[in-house]
Amino acid sequence: MLTIDRITSDPNIMNGKACIRGMRITVSLVLNLVANGMSKTDILEEYPALEAEDINQCLNYAAYLAEEGLYTNQKAS
Repeated sequence: MLTIDRITSDPNIMNGKACIRGMRITVSLVLNLVANGMSKTDILEEYPALEAEDINQCLNYAAYLAEEGLYTNQKAS
C-alpha cells in the first residue's frame, strides 16, 4: 500500500502547490532536481531540512500521478 503522508497542500503555503511536510519546498522542485541528475545525497546536503523519505515520497507521488489516465476532448479521426 502506498503511503504519502509527507506531501501536503495548503493554500497559504506556495499557493497550494504540493509541498514537503508543510515547508516551502515543493514536490516539483525535488522532482526537477532528481530529473536533472542531482543525487539524493546532494539534494539532502543542499536542503538540510529534507529527509531521504521526503525524496522517496516525491518520487512515489509522481509515479502515482502518472498512473492516472489522460483524457482529452479530441475525437478520434
